[in-house]
Amino acid sequence: MGKQRGGRAPVDPSQFWLIGLIIGGFALLAALWLGGTIGAFFGGAGWNPPAFGFDTFFAVLSGEPVWQGASLTAVVTGMVATVGFVVILAVLVVLLMSGGNDRGGLATAEQTGDLAPKAAAEKARRLRRSLRDRKKIDPADAGLLLGDLHPSGPELRASWEDVAVVFMGPRSGKTSALAVPNILQAPGPCVVTSNKADIYAITSGERARRGRVWLFDPQSIAHADREMWWDMLSMARTIEGADRLAMHLVSATSGAEEGEDFWAKAGRNLLRIVLHAASIDGRNLREVLDWLADPGDQGPLIILRNHGLAALAENLDGTVRGAPETRDGIYEHARQAVACLLDPEVLAWVIPNDDLPKFEPGELVRSTDALYLLSKDGGGGAAGVIAALTDACLRAAVAVAEASPGGRLDPPMEAILDEACNVCKIQDLPDLYSHLGSRGVLPVTVMQSYEQGVRVWGKSGMDSLWSAATVKLLGSGLDDQAFADRISSLVGETYVDESSASESKDGRSLQRSQRRERILDVSDVREIEKGTALLLATSTRPARLRLRPWFREKSAKAISADQEAAESAIAGRAAKRLTF
Repeated sequence: MGKQRGGRAPVDPSQFWLIGLIIGGFALLAALWLGGTIGAFFGGAGWNPPAFGFDTFFAVLSGEPVWQGASLTAVVTGMVATVGFVVILAVLVVLLMSGGNDRGGLATAEQTGDLAPKAAAEKARRLRRSLRDRKKIDPADAGLLLGDLHPSGPELRASWEDVAVVFMGPRSGKTSALAVPNILQAPGPCVVTSNKADIYAITSGERARRGRVWLFDPQSIAHADREMWWDMLSMARTIEGADRLAMHLVSATSGAEEGEDFWAKAGRNLLRIVLHAASIDGRNLREVLDWLADPGDQGPLIILRNHGLAALAENLDGTVRGAPETRDGIYEHARQAVACLLDPEVLAWVIPNDDLPKFEPGELVRSTDALYLLSKDGGGGAAGVIAALTDACLRAAVAVAEASPGGRLDPPMEAILDEACNVCKIQDLPDLYSHLGSRGVLPVTVMQSYEQGVRVWGKSGMDSLWSAATVKLLGSGLDDQAFADRISSLVGETYVDESSASESKDGRSLQRSQRRERILDVSDVREIEKGTALLLATSTRPARLRLRPWFREKSAKAISADQEAAESAIAGRAAKRLTF
């Protein structure tokens, strides 16, 4: 079946049957001639090939002695062996060619562009100054691992300027085959978010051998003792930073539509003002909570006026002096946004502690350290704090990149945002995607479905994120019909041969025609097999991948040992904290 994406319809290969018959006959004649000669040679008659032609062929068929001095058994054996070899070779060629056709219009090894090993290494050499003098570049230095081209490779990697989104249902391999391998291989700093401790347990041992491991676990998902603190108010030293911090806290407690209403906007503005006041005056988050609990508290007003911020002071004063119903509604929305900080266990991670090391995002960016950010889903979660710290690291990475030669981080920083829609709702992530890759900051946002992203960023925001992502990976478990139809349309169409036979008084006739059909039907997208994924990369034909789970790699034994040790430690700590 001839297939071709777009353009003119392919020529019907059946038109070349006569040429194929001639070539096949010639190959058979050559195999008999060569096989008989080889058999005679090994039969002791020496190397004495007869003339190559039809006379020799007919002489063999008639039983005449063509190879003088050679036994018939040796000649026949040589012929059979050679013809068998040619047949096997032909079958392998056909299978290889049919394997390419079985892709159904998807990318072949020659059509993977910059994702293929050699091209990826060359691009990495161009993007990273530290690699320009290396003759050989390790695969881990070449880019983000995506998987192997189905069915037989090669390995495909995204470049160090690609930004990615991943859509996979539960238990489809997004952790084992994407998040874990790239965390383990990341040549530079790595930021990881999750709502479970499995990623930390699997990868922290290896990351600890290459740098420091920072664990930010305010809700005791890994049940680890607190060994760090982060000054969350440091984000609010500028008005812009205070606004971003307020944005993260508000977004964590509201969806995309809720975040656009009056109360959410007013609550965010109130938070922006009081957070900035606390930051510039060296206060702490406990005082911020006190200010929000009592709208009549004059503390933030006095601070703002003392620092010459009359406009902010008047804004805050207008809110306080407004109608009680409006004022109370605004303050309540602000209080809901910081409700997670009412938990002393959460608050302790983001206020000063002289007995513990302070985490500095700028130092992480310049290292090969790994930061793990864990939070629970749903109400009471610390998702706002997780989003704020993740954003602080991304902004620090951009600042360091801007001050680096070429304007890029080298080595790059990877941000594996697993369960981003649950624990890391960075509201303007779609906008960040448009420029992070150019700075060597590579976010990989992992979601369970497109609709899940719509609930967080809204329809236009999610469409922007989709468009800005240069690498899109779709795995099993995608049951949204509208999204599956969209993917089916994007993958495109191919030509398919059709034949029909009809009989009439003039005899039997065979008609051939060609039609275009989608390479992947909607049902094909829904039925993507576990362990495989569909890859959509900029300027590259869609490709089918075989995922590479970490437990099938050569390093699996050592990583498994790290995992067992970490999980045992987590279980032991959890057992000590049982209260029933």
